[in-house]
Amino acid sequence: MARSRSSSSWWRYLNPAYYLKRPKRLALLLIGFVLVSLVVWDRQTIVREHEVEISNLLAEVNRLQNELEEVKNIHGAVGGRKDVPDDPIDMERREKVKEAMLHAWTSYEKYAWGQDELQPQSRSGVNSFGGLGATLVDSLDTLYIMGLNEQFQRAREWVANSLDFNKDYDASVFETTIRVVGGLLSAYDLSLDKVFLEKAADIADRLLPAWDSPSGVPYNIINLAHGRPHNPGWTGGDSILADSGTEQLEFIALSQRTGDPKYQQKVENVITVLNKTFPADGLLPIYINPESGTTSRAIITFGAMGDSFYEYLLKAWVQGNKTAAVKHYREMWEISIKGLLSLVRRTTPSSYAYLCEKNGNFLNDKMDELACFVPGMLVLGLSGYGPGDSEKILLLAEELAWTCYNFYQSTPTKLAGENYFFHSGQDMSVGTSWNILRPETVESLFYLWRLTGNKTYQEWGWNIFQAFEKNSRVESGYVGLKDVNTGVKDNMMQSFFLAETLKYLYLLFSPPTVIPLDEWVFNTEAHPLRIVTRHKNSEQPYRPVIRRRARKEGRMTDEW
Repeated sequence: MARSRSSSSWWRYLNPAYYLKRPKRLALLLIGFVLVSLVVWDRQTIVREHEVEISNLLAEVNRLQNELEEVKNIHGAVGGRKDVPDDPIDMERREKVKEAMLHAWTSYEKYAWGQDELQPQSRSGVNSFGGLGATLVDSLDTLYIMGLNEQFQRAREWVANSLDFNKDYDASVFETTIRVVGGLLSAYDLSLDKVFLEKAADIADRLLPAWDSPSGVPYNIINLAHGRPHNPGWTGGDSILADSGTEQLEFIALSQRTGDPKYQQKVENVITVLNKTFPADGLLPIYINPESGTTSRAIITFGAMGDSFYEYLLKAWVQGNKTAAVKHYREMWEISIKGLLSLVRRTTPSSYAYLCEKNGNFLNDKMDELACFVPGMLVLGLSGYGPGDSEKILLLAEELAWTCYNFYQSTPTKLAGENYFFHSGQDMSVGTSWNILRPETVESLFYLWRLTGNKTYQEWGWNIFQAFEKNSRVESGYVGLKDVNTGVKDNMMQSFFLAETLKYLYLLFSPPTVIPLDEWVFNTEAHPLRIVTRHKNSEQPYRPVIRRRARKEGRMTDEW
């Protein structure tokens, strides 16, 4: 029977004295310990490295998934698609509008490059706005949206190297803001090229002293080189409502993009001042005293000198993504719309709905074509109403759009006059009979089509476009008409024809994913600005969208 070794004999290997007497075994033990330690440490290191690699891979997967989601949601913001079938007729019409833009732009580039506006008949340029390249800057986003990349790049180089605001010129604060500041900011939001943002801040800084009035309501004219803000003599020293209340979108956007709150503070203070004495019907006369901030007794209108004040009450709410921080804009706008309803009248015998102008207690049966922005504004504001009110507002918008369309259809040239008068039993008659290529009616048709899907509005827009092609297109661009009854042409291609009229027509025949209205808000010159969510007492920093441009027909992909 074999003998088993006693357990006490194994314990001696655990006694340190055993190894002290046997140095070779001690060395072997140490070597073994080191080797085992190295193996364990190396295994743990490998595990940790693998964990880091796996973590990085998961993060990359998440990033790619988020990017894919962004592409799905944003892809086509300037020409992409979101699985929306593109109607062949829409595609053909969109190309026709794009060709019209190319004709207008090429003529400007050839005969008036760098000047404010083109005079097509004489093939010369004119500096209507002090030599700020108004048509060029106004056209930047239209070129980008239409995918006219070479033209956009040439315009960009002119902005970077030749656009100079240090001019001894008394500029309109309003016109310079909506065309130049708005055009540059839109070009920045689309391309993320910082040259546009830098130029926008430069011109805005030159405009800022206009707000240094006792009340904070801006003076409407300022010298770009020397300051000296003032109001035109013909207003009796008053500021104009639209000119003083139509800078919010641009200056709020500029503060968000630069991180400098001074622009936003100036323009929002104007709303604070006006809100202190805001009337119960929400309708303000067109003149405001810049000393006291109170309105003067004057005409109330949704046409010239009043129009865009009401538009910006709504759009500042949209721009802030409809949060509590911008709720007061919406509240003021809804009060104004209640007032607007008191100005609605209908003709006989055809029952055309129209908006009167008001002077004291007297209603004047006159409506500017400029007021034809109202149907689009109303449908843009539908989302804040309940079902019952929403239906009523939509019906009114459709009725007013029909009237505005008939401003065009009622003349021999099928182009609208500047304003219309309404008489019992006679429906409407053109008042001032010129047409200067204005965009307001096609703007409303764009909004109505986007928000209702009714293709009738596309047909109306196409008819208006064809009328422009027939009556306003000349060899060297597009011109207005001195008289819509005779078709006699003028000699001016307004910058807003490229900035607004052709852009809205192009978008009218583009899928809704091109400049989606839940991501962009248009300023009153049709320059799209990114919607940025605003939070009460805490403005969030602007997070630009990084674009990988592949802009044939304006397509691009975006990521945060």
